Amino acid sequence: MDFLIALAALFLLMFVAYRGFSVILFAPIAAMLAVLVTEPSAVPTIFTSVFMERMVGFVKLYFPVFLLGAIFGKVIELSGFSKAIVTAVIGIVGKQRAILSIVLVCAVLTYGGVSLFVVVFAVYPFAAEMFRQSGIPKRLIPGTIALGAFSFTMDALPGTPQIQNIIPTTFFKTTTWAAPILGLVGAAFILASGLAFLEWRRRQAARAGEGYGLDHVNEPEPIAEGRLVAPAIAILPLIVVFAANRALTLAIPAVFGAKHEAQLAGMAAPVTADVASLTAIWAVEGALILGILTVFAFAFRPVLTKFAEGSKAAVSGALLASMNTASEYGFGAVIAALPGFLTIRDALAQIPNPLVNEAITVSTLAGITGSASGGLSIALAAMSKQFIAAAEAAHIPMDVLHRVAAMASGGMDTLPHNGAVITVLAVTGLTHRVSYGDIFAVTILKTLAVFVVIGFYYATGLY
Repeated sequence: MDFLIALAALFLLMFVAYRGFSVILFAPIAAMLAVLVTEPSAVPTIFTSVFMERMVGFVKLYFPVFLLGAIFGKVIELSGFSKAIVTAVIGIVGKQRAILSIVLVCAVLTYGGVSLFVVVFAVYPFAAEMFRQSGIPKRLIPGTIALGAFSFTMDALPGTPQIQNIIPTTFFKTTTWAAPILGLVGAAFILASGLAFLEWRRRQAARAGEGYGLDHVNEPEPIAEGRLVAPAIAILPLIVVFAANRALTLAIPAVFGAKHEAQLAGMAAPVTADVASLTAIWAVEGALILGILTVFAFAFRPVLTKFAEGSKAAVSGALLASMNTASEYGFGAVIAALPGFLTIRDALAQIPNPLVNEAITVSTLAGITGSASGGLSIALAAMSKQFIAAAEAAHIPMDVLHRVAAMASGGMDTLPHNGAVITVLAVTGLTHRVSYGDIFAVTILKTLAVFVVIGFYYATGLY
């Protein structure tokens, strides 16, 4: 019965998310219902001291990353830099390679620090125009965007500033550059297999005589012609974020040490920061700030004229995204405290290999919650100590744990109730029935990549 209570709470949250209800509202409801059935008198205490404590703790650590990422993406959009980057990539790759062009554009933007939600809005008009000109069915656009924005640049490539690559740093005391060789191997597998699948789907449609299609909804306005920023300038903020992230990752521990104490005149006692666990977060925050300033330096006037409204939209998006994930984080903390979770944990613990254990656990919880960052947070909050102990016993470096956890989070998270899936389908004006199969196929390839990486590590010892 304890196991069924924990499982019912998980499925309730998945169901309401699938039905379109707010996770911020229903995560505490589902968690407290599980506590109510288990121990009614514990509800108020668990809500305040477990759910809210973990939720607030997540916001404390990660909200600045969400906020700065959203602002950076917005100023890239307002400056016209995103349009210039898209146009340059298309010019290099060629309009005849529409799928490859869109995947590369999405990859450049997300690896440069632009939020994947922003990328969907920025790239869709160009994807629609290229697919129309090339006679490729519009229904393949969501899968193409998913491969470029939701997969290898999100959590496989070393140094990516996306949140899925940052969360493990606080548990394993690693950096966003953890296990670069494994990340590159996984990214290569995902990119090659994903492009092969989408190209196969395109050839299928071509043989059937299927073109772009008619009477679509949410068709974008024709792309306005105008003078574009030089590609070298447009991509400079992305290079700044990438380089600054790496530089700050090395500089912060050297400057502040493993721990840093600070006290201002009005403080009764000093405060201490655990720099070792915060280095990756501080590095990404500093890099994003420098990226934003770079955009302003080269496009001050066009950005400033629209920044008031644009920043409001960015802040709203950051608040919603971070609070959704924080609610799932609090939910996971409560579920982990239930007696039924011990059954789940013990069952997963029976998987003998620590890396396979971690991959299956993270992927399973990411799928249930419909969130890569949410499932990753739940899994690591509940079981990171177990993962670390098993890895140390097997002499597996923490960097490998980091990369496997991050990549596993971006696998089964894209079930139908995932927010990114719902967003890309809404923006493109398509439905789950028409386009979700391609997104799911790319997701399966992404999930397989985790086990390819694990096999590569055991075969070579490289990471």
